[in-house]
Amino acid sequence: MSNREVVEKFYRATQSGDGAAIVDALHPDFEARVAPGMPSVTDTAPRGPVAALNGVWGPVSRDFDIAPFAETWIDGDDGAVVVTGHYLGTARATGKRVQAEFAHIWRVSDGKLKALHQYTDTWCWRDALG
Repeated sequence: MSNREVVEKFYRATQSGDGAAIVDALHPDFEARVAPGMPSVTDTAPRGPVAALNGVWGPVSRDFDIAPFAETWIDGDDGAVVVTGHYLGTARATGKRVQAEFAHIWRVSDGKLKALHQYTDTWCWRDALG
């Protein structure tokens, strides 16, 4: 499986809301850096798949019906994959639409996602909640 296919597997899991598949896509030593100011997130630097699910994707899915949709892919060196695109969805409490650009820098190791650095326009997310 190519590095891009590993990342695509993660996006498909988030688009279908499959928490088990999200955790399965992550390396046991997974680390993330989430955009500062990201609403709902309780841990902006989780370490490990369960911490990421509980501190990032779980809280976000509680407050938003949203998923990332990739548009541009750049394969880098040493397992790096850069993806740009949009998060598309709605805030559950308000029903307001969210369309926020993102850039994800992934690191793939041993066929799993080892690291994520997320950049997104958190204002779009917060505006949908308000």
